[in-house]
Amino acid sequence: MTADAEAEAGLVTVAGNRPVRETIDRLRDAVTGAGYQVFARIDHADHAARAGLELRPTELLIFGKPEGGTHLMQDRQTAGIDLPMKALAWQDAAGKTWVTCNDASWLAGRHGLGPASDAGVAALEASTVAAVRQATGPASEG
Repeated sequence: MTADAEAEAGLVTVAGNRPVRETIDRLRDAVTGAGYQVFARIDHADHAARAGLELRPTELLIFGKPEGGTHLMQDRQTAGIDLPMKALAWQDAAGKTWVTCNDASWLAGRHGLGPASDAGVAALEASTVAAVRQATGPASEG
């Protein structure tokens, strides 16, 4: 998928410089540090191995703030299919780690969220991007 096609699909992908597990650990720390709850962490590669299948390292983190996401669902309850937020850390065939998440603005368009949700969508987008940058950034960023 090209970067343009990915953007049209509502996905944002950022290159990482650590292994998948460490990246997800850092993302977990970033989102909890920002006051979000982690609802689940899913190790897709581990589940694949249990089924006798191979998958490069791939982990999903599901996180959110009910006091933020609820307002979006009050606007359009269908937003609940895309909330809480998710971020997927995965390793490509060359061994490079990536983090992919949904673009909050795309989600707002997908569900037809109104002007009352604009501030919540902007906050969600900013906090998600900040957490992903912290997780994928150099060690000196902490």
